[in-house]
Amino acid sequence: MPEQAEGTAGVPTREVRDLLRRRREQIAQRWADEPLFRAVFTVSRDEAVEAGKAVVDALAQVADAARVEDPDAAGFTAVREQLARMGAARSRSGLSTAQVSSELAALRPPVENLLVADLPEDASAEHVRDCVSTLTVLMGTLRVVVMQTALSEGQALIDRQRLQLLEVATPVIKLWDGIVAVPLIGTLDSARSQVVMETLLESIVEQQARYAILDITGVPTVDSLVAQHLMKTVAAARLMGAECIVSGIRPAIAQTMVHLGLDLGTVVTRASLADALGYVLHQLGVGIVTPGANGAVAR
Repeated sequence: MPEQAEGTAGVPTREVRDLLRRRREQIAQRWADEPLFRAVFTVSRDEAVEAGKAVVDALAQVADAARVEDPDAAGFTAVREQLARMGAARSRSGLSTAQVSSELAALRPPVENLLVADLPEDASAEHVRDCVSTLTVLMGTLRVVVMQTALSEGQALIDRQRLQLLEVATPVIKLWDGIVAVPLIGTLDSARSQVVMETLLESIVEQQARYAILDITGVPTVDSLVAQHLMKTVAAARLMGAECIVSGIRPAIAQTMVHLGLDLGTVVTRASLADALGYVLHQLGVGIVTPGANGAVAR
């Protein structure tokens, strides 16, 4: 009896599967006129139809595996990337998540109409209802897959843009032959501190720098983790053959470092970027000439 009940319960799923395979071309043709496909595949209508066929095939495979409620069903694997591009394209065009979801929901009625039309005339109302319900669940799962994938792609894009912004906000400036500086402005967190270290070390290699200045004049606060990152940056620069000078330590930051018990005895510090540059030039044996009342004066 349980096997018979299970077999009866699977009939609507098989009906949906067979419809998708039998009406593949008609469904794809109707989907090609829906906003989701029409607005994404603009090169030709044939392109939209082919994309629709791929989605129909995926749905048929999911139904064949009787996993109509599972967004992780293997059938979605082949079209997951395509679905992500479609969802992302509609989002980039200015549609909200709810609007994209509505466009996905609009794909169900054309398939439902074909399903009802193809069912035997003597099919009971309950059987029709079960088939339509199964199709509704399957199309709902498709919506979940698209939204999940689009959100994942969106988060990945945000992460990439955030990293790019961190790199742009952490410029390494060549001040002199063999001297580079990183003027830091704004809040430092662990992620940005890591970018500072990587960017500075790369510049030391590229510029063959002997001295690197970390200027934190524009950094309002430094916590213990960030302070440790700065110390690691100084140590890493030293291993690369460059001396690292930290300049612009504000009074509040200095107090924080003292309270944290950080040992800065091996780190050269200066009050300002100008002082740090003067120190480095002196180390290089470069004289600085400033205008005086009676002419130029070297110092």
